[in-house]
Amino acid sequence: MKKIARNAIVPVMMIGAAAFTFFAPRAKDWESKFIKVKGGVLQYIPDEKGDIIPDFSRVGYHYGNKPLPVLPVVKEVSPSGTDNDQDLIQAAIDEVAQRTPDRNGFRGAVLLKKGTYKIPDNLRINTGGIVLRGEEGAKLIATASRKISLIRIAGKGEISEVPGTRTAITDAYVPVGAFGVEVADAGKFKAGDKVILFRPGTAQWITDIKMDQIEARNGTKQWEPASYDLRYERTVTRVEGKKVFLDNPVVMAMEAKYGGGALYKYTFEGRIAECGVENLTCESVFASDTAENHGWDAIAIERAEHCWVKGVTARYFGYSCVNLNRSAKNITVVNSNCFEHKSVITGSRRYSFNNDGQLNLFMDCHATDGRHDYVTGALTCGPNVFVNCTAKRTHADIGPHHRWASGTLYDNIVTDGEINVQDRGNWGSGHGWAGVTQVVWNCTVKSAAIQNPWASGKNYSIGLKGNKVEGRLKGRPDGIWEEQNEEGLQPGSLYFAQLKQRGKK
Repeated sequence: MKKIARNAIVPVMMIGAAAFTFFAPRAKDWESKFIKVKGGVLQYIPDEKGDIIPDFSRVGYHYGNKPLPVLPVVKEVSPSGTDNDQDLIQAAIDEVAQRTPDRNGFRGAVLLKKGTYKIPDNLRINTGGIVLRGEEGAKLIATASRKISLIRIAGKGEISEVPGTRTAITDAYVPVGAFGVEVADAGKFKAGDKVILFRPGTAQWITDIKMDQIEARNGTKQWEPASYDLRYERTVTRVEGKKVFLDNPVVMAMEAKYGGGALYKYTFEGRIAECGVENLTCESVFASDTAENHGWDAIAIERAEHCWVKGVTARYFGYSCVNLNRSAKNITVVNSNCFEHKSVITGSRRYSFNNDGQLNLFMDCHATDGRHDYVTGALTCGPNVFVNCTAKRTHADIGPHHRWASGTLYDNIVTDGEINVQDRGNWGSGHGWAGVTQVVWNCTVKSAAIQNPWASGKNYSIGLKGNKVEGRLKGRPDGIWEEQNEEGLQPGSLYFAQLKQRGKK
């Protein structure tokens, strides 16, 4: 299948016009009934509740408004040929961490010269503005005999609500795709405020989606309301009367009958930014194809925002090339690969590109031998995007894995396996409904099960090439399916079309 705008990075002005030939559709081209192109402009068609397919373009490094930066090299490291390589690299990182950041928050890049570096533990970037970059031919080898993350980017702290700023959302229904909410006291907010859009988990909601009725087996846990509060990180763009407008859309409807919601300001002291890992090959030693005690993640990121991974190839790890924690936000992962996992082929293994965070972008990535290659976890808050990615020799499915991810776009994913958005029932300890507002756009698969939850939203299969299957459990509501196995969907890539649209405003 033709790739859409391959190798295009984030700023609108850098996207090639050839990627957007949807402005002149051919005779056999077709459009979704939910998104039309009129006069070169995307038009969103609401459903009976006012919900639309949301804008997914404001994800990744600085929301797609800036290109990935190229930081100057301020420190070089050459391989020692001994187990001292880790200390040499860590000392270089720590030295750069002492530099005063420039006005953009950049401190500089550590360049690893060509060669092989043995790393018995992990490399740590705990200060913002640092890039770990490999010269062509630079390779890191994880030599630990236990599960580790080879490279860890991690700040400190956690989200903290600013006291006295919480106010209730007064709309009876805030539809998917909306950028504004009415609140009881809009005077608490101004443009630029960092806010949490809060949607409570309630007993009635859990009953209506039947997640207190999961068929029990040993270890099954019915969903509990207090565990299903959703917290979406947003920034206020403007305030008009009682309405507060946000930089990213609502990706799950806010409903008064399910407790409505709230808005409040937050801080995250200690979260770091402007860090990157570039142009590296990362490998793990392993004792056998099913070995478990060795490198688990090539790169793990938490308590960080506006960071990136570019041009990284991971081989022989047990879990991932890139693993984004729930506190990882606005991360771009591009042109990276996860090949030849080594582990038992069972649960909690081989998640090639795992995203538990929000506002993150995975683009032009490739995986082999994985289980859940492009995947989100429990309570993952969107928007998030996987675009122009491939997976081969898969052992499980791509998609939201469990417990209600909201707002993910799977755009031009090509796999010889499955993409599923379904009720996973009592798998695990009660995975249940995997997600809502999951949009599968112009993907090519062996098979797919795309289902709608009993309440609270829809999931979409638009222009999918592959077999439609029932899914794990019978009797679940069908998702929205449009033109299965039909070529010519326009726009060919929803993400890139939405990104280009922003340049027209």
